[in-house]
Amino acid sequence: MLTGLVLLYVGIVLFQNGLWLHSRITSKEVVIPNIFSGAVLATVSLLLVVGNGVTIDAVRSSAVILLFGITFLWVALNQRSEHDGRGLGWYCLSVAILLLPIAAEGFGAATSTWGYWFAICCLLWAILYAMFFLLLVRGAPIAGPTGWMALFNSLVTGFLPGYLLLNGHVS
Repeated sequence: MLTGLVLLYVGIVLFQNGLWLHSRITSKEVVIPNIFSGAVLATVSLLLVVGNGVTIDAVRSSAVILLFGITFLWVALNQRSEHDGRGLGWYCLSVAILLLPIAAEGFGAATSTWGYWFAICCLLWAILYAMFFLLLVRGAPIAGPTGWMALFNSLVTGFLPGYLLLNGHVS
């Protein structure tokens, strides 16, 4: 159930950030969804590792969730403080690199459609994070394609799977 909640908010904030990259909404308008989504992800991450009987799988899930939660909080901070985003861009590069072995492990361990979906999502997220690195650090003129990738990821990795999980259509 918590996975559905996380994915729903990842989808929401990626959609907002994709619109922002296409200049459909202003920088100030992405602050609230990024803060709220980052806070939801941070809370879920903490819930997974607090209490008795914490498993290594819960710690792994928490770590991956925090990669995204920190990103969203950082985007909000940059918008409020008008930082140039280079620090966030370098962070995005490290996340992109971390997501590659997670994806490879996911493909190797997948025993269901859902397992393969997660591995594909990790690859899509790695591509998006690499695009953010190129945009924010290297100054590549790819705001439009990065926005489209964020919008695509919002649907494929966020809204639809989050909805399906929250409504018990997949487990």
